[in-house]
Amino acid sequence: MKQLLLGNEAVARGLYEAGVSFVSSYPGTPSTEITEAAVKYDEITCEWAPNEKVGVESAAGASFAGARSFSAMKHVGLNVAADPVFTMSYIGVNGGMVIGVADDPGMHSSQNEQDSRNYAIAAKLPMLEPADSAECRDFTKMAYELSEQFDTPVLLRLTTRISHSRSLVELCERAERPCKPYEKNPAKNVMLPAFAKIKHPLVEERTCKLTQWAEQADMNRIEDNGAKVGVICAGSCYQYTHEAMGDSVSYLKLGMVHPLPVDLIKKFASMVETLYVVEELDDIIESHCAKIGVKVIGKEIFPRCGEFDQSLVRQKLTGESLPVQSLDTDVPVRPPVMCCGCPHRGLFYALKREGVYVSGDIGCYTLGASAPLGMMDTCVCMGASVSALHGYNKVLGEKSEKKSVAVIGDSTFIHSGITGLIDIAYNASNSVVVVLDNSITGMTGHQQNPTTGYNIKGDPATAVDLEALCKAVGIQRVRVCDPYDIKQTRQVIHEELQADGPSVVISRRPCALLKSVKHKPALAVDAQRCIGCKACMGIGCPAISMKDGKAAIDRTQCVGCGVCEGLCPKNAIG
Repeated sequence: MKQLLLGNEAVARGLYEAGVSFVSSYPGTPSTEITEAAVKYDEITCEWAPNEKVGVESAAGASFAGARSFSAMKHVGLNVAADPVFTMSYIGVNGGMVIGVADDPGMHSSQNEQDSRNYAIAAKLPMLEPADSAECRDFTKMAYELSEQFDTPVLLRLTTRISHSRSLVELCERAERPCKPYEKNPAKNVMLPAFAKIKHPLVEERTCKLTQWAEQADMNRIEDNGAKVGVICAGSCYQYTHEAMGDSVSYLKLGMVHPLPVDLIKKFASMVETLYVVEELDDIIESHCAKIGVKVIGKEIFPRCGEFDQSLVRQKLTGESLPVQSLDTDVPVRPPVMCCGCPHRGLFYALKREGVYVSGDIGCYTLGASAPLGMMDTCVCMGASVSALHGYNKVLGEKSEKKSVAVIGDSTFIHSGITGLIDIAYNASNSVVVVLDNSITGMTGHQQNPTTGYNIKGDPATAVDLEALCKAVGIQRVRVCDPYDIKQTRQVIHEELQADGPSVVISRRPCALLKSVKHKPALAVDAQRCIGCKACMGIGCPAISMKDGKAAIDRTQCVGCGVCEGLCPKNAIG
């Protein structure tokens, strides 16, 4: 039977068919759907981990126990997981272990555009890169064969286009894999310096063996169309080039992107007169070709930044442009905004009224940086808001402490904000941290987290008590406010900014998009009372607009949160 599957869904199907027993991941676009699809298979134990490092470490433990295991993350999540990843490269596996990483060329939902192939090189791990959903399933299964054959974790790299596009996948039965027996072996599994020194040469030897495997692997294939022009590519770039050029060029389609073959590339180069490398982001394949003495054309014509498409590839290879069908009228720009009724809106409005410096973090609330709220000064990575505020306040002292806060979501706080809060308490900065508790992991699509009281399947689970946790790490002042109540929220923020010592404010209101949230009737504007002052526009709610000099509320969007009602000086909203 064949099904039309997302690339991420096909990876999950590969996990099922490969006999994987354990999956631990942290949600991150564009990788999230892998674990969400895998949990539908009862044979696989799936979990949301607090962060990617914990996910990889849990998968490593399952591998030690002899089971096939998996952990998924986006590219910046691999930064968080790098510590165990690098050491697991030395240790190897018992049961097969695969780490899925989804890169985001074009930064559709990411704060940077890093190329995870660099991690494969640095950690000396094999990396496979599928080009469609069928390969996502096939390469996932092959990754486990390689993992156990070569005693190594395997990286499976996807990109946004492969993760989120659909193609046909032929479904197969699950191959049950009983756990391999665990055998105590400190020299293999305990990376003391004495043991690690022995393992490093073995890792280098493994890379040589994998290179030889890559020379003959079916996933690295030459498509000889008898053309004078050849193209080396992998993943989505293979699809772009094939759609742009068809059979007018020959292809070396790579499925293993580290280690790369040598003889196969030289053989392909000898078959063509002109050889191009088409790869997004870094020049990994191009540099390898230069190293082995194969002349190619790559980044001298292709950009190092952004996502490619068929038109770009066609233009760079031929100078011609593909016909593009455009709309007759210009489509207005529609930037992302916080949803109607988003609890973060009221909190940011309160912060704006206080005129504070905001150390920001990763989540829906990052949209608070946009006009008209404009209340985010910095945003680095998950958890950085808390730690960065501490450093900011330590340097500026009283000049900043009464006019600065950190904002961080509940899931992000669990992911990597707790240690920053410990730093604030331990090293004593007079800092105010606002935890935006919307009862869910919002931006990646409503995944549960350790604060929600439910696990990945929606079953009841232990919930972290944020108030008790903050007090346990040394924060004596912990306040809770409802961001729909602007007056209360402003009062709490103002009081904590004036107080001595560090404090935490928990802005608590469930995400407006949760199915369990019951909304009030939509609000309306009394045109007779409205004076057109635009005070209600200051919160940037998509449901509010100006028509004929008066405020208007779109009843199809309004959820009756009441935040705008409290802003109107003439009581025209109700």
